Amino acid sequence: MLASAGIGSRRACEELIEQGRVSVDGKVVQVQGKRVDPLTAVIHVDGQRVIVDDRMVYMAFNKPTGVITAMSDDKGRLNIGDYVQDRETRVFHVGRLDTESEGLLLLTNDGALAHRLTHPSYGVLKTYLAEVPGPMNSDVKKRLLEGVELEDGFVKVDNFRVVDNLPGKLLVEVVIHEGRKHVVRRLLEEVGHPVSRLVRTAIGPVQLAAIKPGKARHLSQAEIGQLHSQVGL
Repeated sequence: MLASAGIGSRRACEELIEQGRVSVDGKVVQVQGKRVDPLTAVIHVDGQRVIVDDRMVYMAFNKPTGVITAMSDDKGRLNIGDYVQDRETRVFHVGRLDTESEGLLLLTNDGALAHRLTHPSYGVLKTYLAEVPGPMNSDVKKRLLEGVELEDGFVKVDNFRVVDNLPGKLLVEVVIHEGRKHVVRRLLEEVGHPVSRLVRTAIGPVQLAAIKPGKARHLSQAEIGQLHSQVGL
């Protein structure tokens, strides 16, 4: 099962077991040939979750601007389901992006992981690139890191930097674990820099990278394991 999950060759996986680096349901297993149920077993290698249930789907999707974050829409608006509805296994989106924002969304049928990824108490970082008017006062970064009072409460970013200085506008990177509605747009507008374009480029260890708008890719076993580790699964 480890070999079929892409952890390594059968011999390499046997060595991992011999070295005590594999656990099943919280207990280290060093006996070869142990039978486990792929539908229920919780397997970790070096403390990182390995998904061996082939019914589970984990994907990264690049949502284009103008697409609503929904798997279907009774008003006929363009939605995520229009791009992935031909899949045999039904998936759902993890979190949201507003219609005019674009970039990375995770799609899965793993409800436990999805719940934790969207809950702010687990602190999963999300990275955004925003195009805003320039120039920018030197105190903006300090204000965002220390926190800004919005109409629904106090919010602060985890990191902020100016990526590029263009004529009349700036490209800035915002890293935040909050998931409130339009939170990045509202934060930047509050400090005097309304957003003209917003792209989510990362969720935890998963990067948007070279995924083209409207396209999706399956996550690697390493990415899946890292996501589970970040939320304590």
